[in-house]
Amino acid sequence: MPELLLHYIWHTDGRRIEVIDVGLHNSDAGPDFFNAKLRIDGVLWIGNIEIHVLSSDWYRHGHNTDNKYDNIILHVVRRADKEVYNSRGESIAQCELQYPHEEKRLERLLIDRLSLCSDRLIADPTLLTDNWRQKLLNDRMQKKADAINQLLSVSGNNWEEAFYVTLAHNFGFHTNSLPFELVAKSLPLAYILKHRDNLFQLEALLFGQSGLLTQKDATDDYSRSLYQEYLFLQKKFSLMPIDGSMWKLLRMHPQNFPHRRIAQFAALLHKSEFLFSSIIEKDNLKELRDCFVAPTSEYWHNHYRFAAESPAMNSEIGRSAVDVLLINTVAPYKSFRSRECVCTIADDSGREKQYC
Repeated sequence: MPELLLHYIWHTDGRRIEVIDVGLHNSDAGPDFFNAKLRIDGVLWIGNIEIHVLSSDWYRHGHNTDNKYDNIILHVVRRADKEVYNSRGESIAQCELQYPHEEKRLERLLIDRLSLCSDRLIADPTLLTDNWRQKLLNDRMQKKADAINQLLSVSGNNWEEAFYVTLAHNFGFHTNSLPFELVAKSLPLAYILKHRDNLFQLEALLFGQSGLLTQKDATDDYSRSLYQEYLFLQKKFSLMPIDGSMWKLLRMHPQNFPHRRIAQFAALLHKSEFLFSSIIEKDNLKELRDCFVAPTSEYWHNHYRFAAESPAMNSEIGRSAVDVLLINTVAPYKSFRSRECVCTIADDSGREKQYC
């Protein structure tokens, strides 16, 4: 039977061989499916899938000497007639896909898929809508991946710097995403790391670069001290602040004012020296949320902008806001990073390890 048929069966009904995620079909050179997810003997694997009619086709196509196929986690075949090994000499698990020898029906399956599926779609429309939602999700993740790739390109493949800019963008929570991102781009992470141990100096750098801290804005003791500290740091690093008029303040709840968000961003940077590294290694949702628990300086416990007092508020980022940051920042970076390390294995304790 043609290899195309095996592609179709794998792509549409991988669950029959206990696959968690069949992966993304690759129509170009390389493995047939990327980033599949399955369990082999109770161990979670994430990696690539190669499909052949016979196991021996692996050698006929030269995959045993091609390191592009070293991340194959499963070889799917019609008949396993031979053990297969990658270029490192490692044995690759194989799975035989059994299907009936009804050539006319199989030919129709390949030529006229739509008519075969129509009755099922009418009976269960979610089969169509769920795929549509998945397509939208994939498209959105691709756009985020493109943005990450661009940041990595301009930062010399510095993951910490790229993550810092993306996180700043998302700290604006759509309304103020652009000015927040511009602040991060105007203030390299290297400058932040030089003063990471001093929260007051981090606040001075971020507020000063935001354009929200000017001599006119400095009307109480805290803001005046902050402004003087910024003038020193501005001269030290030859900084140019962004236009403060870019920030949107109208019809905002006090807890969402950009001043408070900047203070929370400063607290988060103060908490961890290598934020990307500490977050990207975690997969437990509670641990990821805990990474964003970072109380601001005392001033922001009862202020929402300079010299504007408010009733006492929780200075930490709210739970719903943290989840938005996880979805829009952490998830895309984890997804993009997995393209570099496409094979992930969980050991007996449940801890996952990536193999590049």
